[in-house]
Amino acid sequence: MTCRELIRRASVRFSAAGIPDPVNDAALLLSHLTGRPPLSLRLDDESVPEPSVVDSFNALVEKRLSRVPLQYLLGEAPFYGRMFKVDSRVLIPRPETELLCEWALYLLKDRPSPRILDLCCGSGCIGITLKAGLPAASVTLSDISPDALALAADNAAKLGTDVSFCQSDLLDAFSGSVFDLIISNPPYIPSEECLTLQQEVRQEPLLALDGGPDGLDIYRRIIRDAFPCLVPGGILLMELGAGEDQAVSALLSAGGYCSTEIREDLSGIRRMILSTHP
Repeated sequence: MTCRELIRRASVRFSAAGIPDPVNDAALLLSHLTGRPPLSLRLDDESVPEPSVVDSFNALVEKRLSRVPLQYLLGEAPFYGRMFKVDSRVLIPRPETELLCEWALYLLKDRPSPRILDLCCGSGCIGITLKAGLPAASVTLSDISPDALALAADNAAKLGTDVSFCQSDLLDAFSGSVFDLIISNPPYIPSEECLTLQQEVRQEPLLALDGGPDGLDIYRRIIRDAFPCLVPGGILLMELGAGEDQAVSALLSAGGYCSTEIREDLSGIRRMILSTHP
């Protein structure tokens, strides 16, 4: 069976199972095993892969049909022009979070040696991206999960970024520390909604998704505990769940923050919120 036919048969099964972009998924899985570009494999009606490659491909197809996320099967995901290792220990980086990083890089571009804390760092995509864009910055990546921190450390080494790591339940370990920027993509999905998420998303770590009964539990803790950890004029920058902007803005105002600004993502969802220490 040729490469093209392998991809075609897998994509038919993916399509029947309701998997979005079935041809792309099938081609990427075969590309992962062969090292060849996906497009060339999709057009290749002559080459016949080795039986071992076919067996491995079929095994990946079965996992994808069980709705294991494509990125977990590939072992990597793109983020801000770099490839990050990902697996079931961490949330898969999303394009929306690239906009959060872009905003942070702009905000800190004129600060000579900013101190940055990436809270709930997961794969490390935010903190590592900021360190790469701001080489003089001092960047700490923190997560409650030691498994997530281990993967983030692998990504930092792979991408050649000199960052620090700290296992902490949010800001518990940072009493007495101060930062120019605390940035976070925290868990923000209401607990009941976690049960209704897309099948692929439900295979990501619940710890990185569940924001409590109303989705705001982690925001409440971050907003309260980040205030004494920010320098005067320091920035708290967070990603938001859809429809949570007004509630989080009110929490920031009640917490003593000022100059709150909200930005939309590419879908028009109010996705990012910034507030400053007065």
